[in-house]
Amino acid sequence: QVQLVESGGGLVQAGGSLRLSCAASGRTVSSVVVGWFRQAPGKEREFVTGITWNRDSTYYADSVKGRFTISRDNAKNTVYLQMNSLKPEDTAVYYCAARGPAFSTVVPRAVAYDSWGQGTQVTVSS
Repeated sequence: QVQLVESGGGLVQAGGSLRLSCAASGRTVSSVVVGWFRQAPGKEREFVTGITWNRDSTYYADSVKGRFTISRDNAKNTVYLQMNSLKPEDTAVYYCAARGPAFSTVVPRAVAYDSWGQGTQVTVSS
């Protein structure tokens, strides 16, 4: 199983930027798919973006396309989420999650991921 730790959340004004990090560790870290999800109060957890470790493929939710960028540093076993042009509706707890190593594609559903971090709060003020 993969262990995940998020960091980088905080309070930012609308239009600002934040970069989240997801540090991964474990035997199979080099072959898992990593996704970012978010959950706002009273709402279901929703997919934000995902990336594969070995194919460098990415997938974005329509709500964040053009504003958010996912990337990874294999040497550091870390996945990043660069968030630009933040909006108040981006306020949520952000989680990174992993699926694999048997899987190689990004799936935009939380049930497809079997390892989760503890989450990091992102608050965007208007």
